Amino acid sequence: MAELLPFHGLLPLPELAAQVSAVPYDVVNTAEAAKLAEGNPWSFLHVSRPEIDLEPGIDLHDDRVYEQARRAFERICSGAPLRLDPAEHLYVYRLEMNGRGQTGVIGAASAAEYRSGVIKKHEKTRADKEDDRTRHVMTLRSHTGPAFFTYRGRPEIDRLVGAEVKKDPLFDFVAPDGVRHTLWRLDEAASRALSALFSSAVPCFYIADGHHRSAAAARTAAECAPRNPGHTGHEDYNYFLAVAFPADQLLIMPYNRAVRTLNGHTPAEFIDEVRRQFTVTPAGDGEVARPGEFKFYLPGQWYLAVPKFEVAALGVIGGLDVSWLQERVLAPVLGIADPRTSPEIDFIGGIRGVGELMRLVDDGSHAVAFSLHAVTVDQLMAIADAGEIMPPKSTWFEPKLRDGLVSHNF
Repeated sequence: MAELLPFHGLLPLPELAAQVSAVPYDVVNTAEAAKLAEGNPWSFLHVSRPEIDLEPGIDLHDDRVYEQARRAFERICSGAPLRLDPAEHLYVYRLEMNGRGQTGVIGAASAAEYRSGVIKKHEKTRADKEDDRTRHVMTLRSHTGPAFFTYRGRPEIDRLVGAEVKKDPLFDFVAPDGVRHTLWRLDEAASRALSALFSSAVPCFYIADGHHRSAAAARTAAECAPRNPGHTGHEDYNYFLAVAFPADQLLIMPYNRAVRTLNGHTPAEFIDEVRRQFTVTPAGDGEVARPGEFKFYLPGQWYLAVPKFEVAALGVIGGLDVSWLQERVLAPVLGIADPRTSPEIDFIGGIRGVGELMRLVDDGSHAVAFSLHAVTVDQLMAIADAGEIMPPKSTWFEPKLRDGLVSHNF
């Protein structure tokens, strides 16, 4: 069964929570992070994107970047300040965006359960990103950004969480992007009771977002264990920061694609190539109404593409829209053999809307853009249950969790 344990959370003062908290490190580039942190010395982006405080163009894996992260973390811990809860707690975290909310539980997840498969994954991780996150965590001796888990909801957990959110919160603020973040600290008795419910009623967690954080946590535990002659397996380094949401509350948005080249084809030739396996008709907009089809945009015009083949026969992975788009259009027609490494393709989170796809094509930076239907949570869990791996950039979850609200030291 899945563990989610109380721990000694490291938290900012309530009146500074909005200033300290920051978007995850991996949803902004250096320039975007610098702009968001501008004029705010307490922004956690100084910790998660420390290059913003070093010379422009520095290698993101330079030793000085990790040292700068350590200095920024120490400065914020002492100056904001961040305070370590003297007792072990679970925390309830609610996010609200555009009138809908999702409420999860923050706790310490087990690195051993990640390794054993109780914490299930659906994406491959890249060694260079694992290296970076592991070094960042080991330098800080803290997990400062939560892994985002989901699970099949349980009414007994819902009832206990529902009782807690009727109480006064510890933090409650609206971030600059309009998302409301509310955090409750459970008392010790409620924390133990809720943790016991997870251990008895939830057989597994699914990583929704945070595969590299989870992999880095497992590597951190593996590095720390041999350095401790008295290792028992229960030390803080064996656990990492996670927030678990019931699956029926989650919103997955499309993860769209924009390609810089038509691979030598004219727009008319490209459409003819797509028509070999899809029925193509002009469309009035870029919104995709249902799974099993996609739209693409060439300068000034959207097109709807409906497969001529039977999607359901392709299996749990092959039947994903992102899979057959890759195998039947991006690779054979546009030459994108490996979307993980090709410089010709960009992935555009659904939160940016189809207008961003049009902008990229109309400004000449990209030749064609593809609008997809979102993967469902049920598909994600089925793929993870089968031990399969989704194609890269298949899911985009909103709203995004904030870094810095609760950290897990070890």
